[in-house]
Formats: sequence, C-alpha cells, structure tokens
Amino acid sequence: MTKSIFEQAKPILKTLQSNEYQAFFVGGSVRDFLMHKPIHDIDITTSAMPEEIEAIFEKTIPIGREHGTINVVYNGEHYEVTTFRAEGDYEDHRRPNEVFFVRELYEDVKRRDFTMNAIAMDADYHILDYFGGQQDIDHHIIRTVGNAHERFNEDALRIIRGLRFQAQLGFTIEKNTFHGMKSHISDIKYLSIERIVIELKKLTSGRYIDRSFQNLQYFKAFNYIPFFKHYDLSQMILDESVPFSLFIALLKVQQPNVKGHLNDLKISNNEKKHIGKLESILTQLPNIKSKSDFKLFVYDYSQKDILNVLTFTTLIVKNNLPNVSPLIVNAQSVKEIANQLPIQSRKEIDINGKDLLNLVNKPSGPWLKTALREIECAIIDGDVQNIKPELIKWVKTHV
Repeated sequence: MTKSIFEQAKPILKTLQSNEYQAFFVGGSVRDFLMHKPIHDIDITTSAMPEEIEAIFEKTIPIGREHGTINVVYNGEHYEVTTFRAEGDYEDHRRPNEVFFVRELYEDVKRRDFTMNAIAMDADYHILDYFGGQQDIDHHIIRTVGNAHERFNEDALRIIRGLRFQAQLGFTIEKNTFHGMKSHISDIKYLSIERIVIELKKLTSGRYIDRSFQNLQYFKAFNYIPFFKHYDLSQMILDESVPFSLFIALLKVQQPNVKGHLNDLKISNNEKKHIGKLESILTQLPNIKSKSDFKLFVYDYSQKDILNVLTFTTLIVKNNLPNVSPLIVNAQSVKEIANQLPIQSRKEIDINGKDLLNLVNKPSGPWLKTALREIECAIIDGDVQNIKPELIKWVKTHV
C-alpha cells in the first residue's frame, strides 16, 4: 500500500484542519488505496467554503468555483479541493438543477454513486465509511449509495460507470443495483455522447470486459446510444480487453451494410482516421494471397497497427470475420517483411511528380497519382530499385 501520494497532500488537509475546518481524502483514491491499487490522483473534500479555501492558501486557481472546487497549488503540485456539497433535483437524468454547500461530510458522501466511492479518509488514515463501502470492496460488490432507482434516475451515466467498474474490477453488481440499472437504461439517451464514450473507452479496455459487455447487451444499452443504435450488438462477442478503436472497427467490418457515422461518436479526427485504418486492415487481411500482396499490405498499413490487430486474432474469429491463415500472416512474418521493405513511405521514392511530368510531357491530372502508386508498388515488389536513373528507365517502359 503506497501512502506517498497522500503524504505529499497531507499538508493541505492539516492546514484546513488547523483553521478549524474538516478535510478528507475521498472517492477513487481512497477506494484504490484500500484495494492496494496504483493511485494516480486524489480528491480532497472539506467543510471550508470556496472563499475560505482561497483565503487560507497562498496560491489557488478557481477552476470550478461555482461547483465548490478550488485548485490549490502546493509545492508545485495541483490539488482539487471541493467544498462538501449537496444537490437539488436532477434535470434530464444528467445534472442537478442546484448545487449547494454544506458543512457535514455525511451530506456530501450520501449523494455519491457507489458505496466504494463514498469512503472518506482523514490525514491519519482513519476511514469514515457511512454506507459499508469497505465491506463491499472486501466482498467484491458494486452497490449504489442508498436507493438504486433514485441514484440512476438522478444521473443515468452512473449505469455506464457501474458497468465500467465491473469491467475494470471484476466485481459483482448487487441485485437491487442491477435491477435499477435495467429499469433506467433508456435514460442514457439523455446523456451526451462524449460522457458515454469516455466510460466506454475504459470499459472495453477492462480486464473483466466479458461480464460487463454481456450486461450491456442484456440491458439493450446500445439501442440508446448514438452510432451504436444502428448496429445489432447482439451479434458482437467481446470477451477480452480491447482498445475502443478496434472494438468500433470490428463492429463496422462485422456489419458492413450498416451505415453508422463515426461523427456521431464526437471523437477526434485522429481517432476516426485510426479506426478507418484498423477497419482497412481487418478487411484486407483475408485478401492476402501472395508474397507480393503481403509486402504491399505491410507497407501500406504499418507493422505496429497490423501486429496490434493480430493480437486479437481469436476475437476476430469468434466474431465470424474472414481471416488469413496464421501460417501466412503472423507476428514473425510481419516483422520480417517490415525489415525487408526497401522504403517506408512515398516520401522516400527517388522520383517525384515534377520528374514524371517532365518525363512524359503530359499535363498534370489524376493519372499522376496513379503513376506514383505504380512506381511505389514496383519498388516494394522488387521490380525496380529506388534509384533515380533506374526509376526513370522503368517509367519510360511502364507509364
């Protein structure tokens, strides 16, 4: 159990306490501490109001003052310190219409999602656990704080978060919590796709994805999520940890006639481009019939991405996607081909478009791109050396 991250932040708590305010570590850091897992960041909660936090500490940043969160800068590190708060009624199953500050820790933690996330710890490592969160951690149970229907009715994202925790931790979802999830699953249609995708990325990469994904299917959760609602997710098998981008690519290749738009996921252009590349790799793999095909395939799609896809060969087969024989395409053969490639990209070709225009004495047009591709393929296939005089000779007889 590492205490170093808490020790570094302990002066924040001690300073608040010396000014007669309560202060605790809370949430995921305490949960992970109790589970002997790595801790990446910590949250601090306090009875001090935002203006009182700002008055106590020398350097602060009001990153979320209206919600009670002040960023305290101490020894070059940034710590989010949030005032105890309660919430009013929720709108559209997404956000409270009112947040108000309170002076009692109990009032703060009772609004949280799951018991394992509602545990507080003071500067001396004493645990304050009003809802049996530590016991649920010990018994590997995911349980809502209080009434499950109320918690999920307040914020439907808690359903996806609960399934994400199941995928990461392998815990069992408590019976009432499970029924609450099922009853309120349609409310996820009110959530922003950005919030859902953040959780799904963590969920698909979870070690225990199998049970969690089956629950998503059982709840018919994907029927209420943009992009996914166009696909039949009951056909998909996901029983091992997989990057979100490859999950999407597998789905698109498995169901090619469905016209789901990646724009609906509101992911970055780089992510969309990467998914497109993985989709092409999955589609082209079965078409490799010769050494020449193989060399061009490795050149076009890069060793790294091909090896990444090949890691999931079993999953590809389970999802009834066409595949190439592992005797032909495997990690070793891909690496060997990659090491033998005469060039790594078109930029390395020792002839360019301008040279071609001068050689064939033709106006520029679509033919130029086609010709450069022909030269590229000839170099990869070993038909011509990547030396300008040799390329010129080849162009004169082939283009």
